[in-house]
Amino acid sequence: MDKYLIINTKILPEVFEKVVQAKELLRTGKCKDITEVVKVVGISRSSYYKYKDFVFSMSEGTHVQKATIGFLLSHKAGTLSKILDRIAQVNGNILTINQDIPVNNAASVTITFDISNMEIDLNSFIEEVKNMNDVVRVRLIAME
Repeated sequence: MDKYLIINTKILPEVFEKVVQAKELLRTGKCKDITEVVKVVGISRSSYYKYKDFVFSMSEGTHVQKATIGFLLSHKAGTLSKILDRIAQVNGNILTINQDIPVNNAASVTITFDISNMEIDLNSFIEEVKNMNDVVRVRLIAME
């Protein structure tokens, strides 16, 4: 039985991220073959073949339906609303929202939503939200 982990790329050897990048370049047609793609990303062919079937981006090769994300938001009107609007814009479907009372002008919010029909991958969504005004912290808590 296969077991999977979600691991932050900051602690992994760079080769794993480069294999994922290579697979994406091949999938999108930006590189035509293995020889070209390994030169572009800077890995050996043997590294690509060794890891290609075992290293995936968060949304690749999985049938994830739900994600739970924790947010720390500045206590300013409209901050949560912007996040909820963005989830709706990318076809996410909110399942639950839990919000704590703001302490020191920041509120902790946890949102679980259906990501099966989202128009962008979860990594891109998280990066977008991290860059929104008044969003202090974003953390992926769970995927199911």
